Amino acid sequence: MAEAGVAVAGNRLAADPRVDPRIRAAFADWRIADHGNFATREEVLAAACSPEGLRATEGRAAFFERFESEAVCPSAPFAVRELEYPSAPDGNICRIRLVAPRTGGPFPCVYYVHGGGMARGSAYDGNYRLLARMIAAHGVAVAMVDFRNSVTPSSVAEVAPYPGGLHDCVSGVEWLARQAGRLGLSGDVAVAGESGGANLALATAMSLRDRGAAGRVRGVGLLAPYIRGIWPADECPSSVENNGLFLDCHTNIGVISYGVEAYEARDPLAWGIFATPADLAGLPPVHVSVNELDPYRDDGILLYRRLLEAGVEADGQVVLGTTHAVEIFPTVCPELSRRWAATVAALASGGVSSVE
Repeated sequence: MAEAGVAVAGNRLAADPRVDPRIRAAFADWRIADHGNFATREEVLAAACSPEGLRATEGRAAFFERFESEAVCPSAPFAVRELEYPSAPDGNICRIRLVAPRTGGPFPCVYYVHGGGMARGSAYDGNYRLLARMIAAHGVAVAMVDFRNSVTPSSVAEVAPYPGGLHDCVSGVEWLARQAGRLGLSGDVAVAGESGGANLALATAMSLRDRGAAGRVRGVGLLAPYIRGIWPADECPSSVENNGLFLDCHTNIGVISYGVEAYEARDPLAWGIFATPADLAGLPPVHVSVNELDPYRDDGILLYRRLLEAGVEADGQVVLGTTHAVEIFPTVCPELSRRWAATVAALASGGVSSVE
């Protein structure tokens, strides 16, 4: 996902008549950072630590904080637990923010991986605190995981390229399974995420399947998956058609910062676009939701079709009039965020169809 920064030519959000007017109003002062291209990961890290980069990171966090709202979903009915767990094989410590109804249980759990291109952001950002409550309102627990980003820290201070963040996400699901009784969880889990978080959610589900632990995951929810890393791409015409609507994907910063070697090796656990039907076979039910006006739209549709070819129980939708992952900003189009929240909550109980 882009971050607040210097506006680039061709930022077309305000002028495109296809965009829901509420989205145009909410993101009127959003600016797409002009990242350009990078030769090495070290260059990306240096840019992030520069005064301009630090201001952009602070601006992004402040922007996301706007979308926390007690009016949309009050905090009172929910208990929040701050948890830490060890990640294997590196032995680093990661964090989970567990949100659940105050009464009832044991609860199925939505294990939610935040977006940000696997590079930035935190489950503690204001919009994710609200989204967690909206999901938990459907009678599930929500484990919002903070893993090692590849560029700027989350609440976890360390940063790491691939496969660091994936190891953290997989370890978190396994740790929750071991702690289920103590935490009031039923053991049923859905893994979900948006944008880069959807890439990690898919890779997490594939990794758990390969470890023989697929029974822990009842479903997978993928919103606006960021799975390619380099655009434009002929098989993804939306990467041209929709570029400049909320984000600019014509830069190599994502693949350089997360895992260029894995990209060159066509590693499907790093970049889901390389997942073949054989790689996807055996996954639990998957829901794929893409946004009409997202540069990544066609990649998500391609992934959905590969899931069907692999024999995976899957459903998909294109949400009209919307830009990239707008559902994670619940005050903008609340009905869309509620639908996404209901969908991933249903997946935790073994469902697949989206919930209206």
